[in-house]
Amino acid sequence: MENSITTGYAPVNGLNMYYEIHGNGVMPLVLIHGGGSTIETTFSNLLPIFSSYNKVIAVELQAHGRTSDRDAPESFTQDADDVAALLRYLGVDKANFLGFSNGGSTVMQIAIRHADLPHKIIAISAAYKRDGFMPGFFDGLQNATLAHMPGFLKTAHLKVASEESFEVMFNKDRERMLTFVDWSDDDLRSIKADALIIGADHDVITAEHTVKMARLIPGARLAILPATHSSIIGEAGAITEDDKLYERTAEIVKEFLTT
Repeated sequence: MENSITTGYAPVNGLNMYYEIHGNGVMPLVLIHGGGSTIETTFSNLLPIFSSYNKVIAVELQAHGRTSDRDAPESFTQDADDVAALLRYLGVDKANFLGFSNGGSTVMQIAIRHADLPHKIIAISAAYKRDGFMPGFFDGLQNATLAHMPGFLKTAHLKVASEESFEVMFNKDRERMLTFVDWSDDDLRSIKADALIIGADHDVITAEHTVKMARLIPGARLAILPATHSSIIGEAGAITEDDKLYERTAEIVKEFLTT
């Protein structure tokens, strides 16, 4: 059972950054949501499991959910710097990190840019090169409009923020991916934290790309699950109540964190 929940905002690199702290423990687990999402969208099913045995810090990134925007584009490197600054604000000098989708790429950038901060990292459905995305991903994104945004993401956003901010977030997320530049293999080879790379066999990210990342990060562990992009994490609004694949993901994460 959760022992406590704290919410707040932190002044971070020109943002008013929203965070939540759940549960108790010495080494916190920092949760970083996917693109277009809020804490609730990505982690509503997993957060109660993680906080039952661990202290959890969940964040919302630039222009997402309750966090404000800045007059600058989104980037994975900036997100990594924002999360690192938030942890300094909270007095945390060491943590475990778990990120999903774009959040998984941010977690890897934290390990690359702030090597002293992570103890262990888990990247789920993440990518570091454009060819890691399923065929047609960028072509479809080129023509995407706000009307193509999944309804469950809009519903979740509007529970905590305005419709105007939802459009801002969509445009910045889209532009981030359209202008995404490949990272080098050496970027991943530089990661020193213990790493677990998780992917689904029917994902937005190819299984082959997930395997490649795990092979590049020294000593990384790998799991490919029989899941989809949404079911692997239990994404709220995108799965049915009977879909419990995320519980297997939670088991694998717990084993990695506690051994």
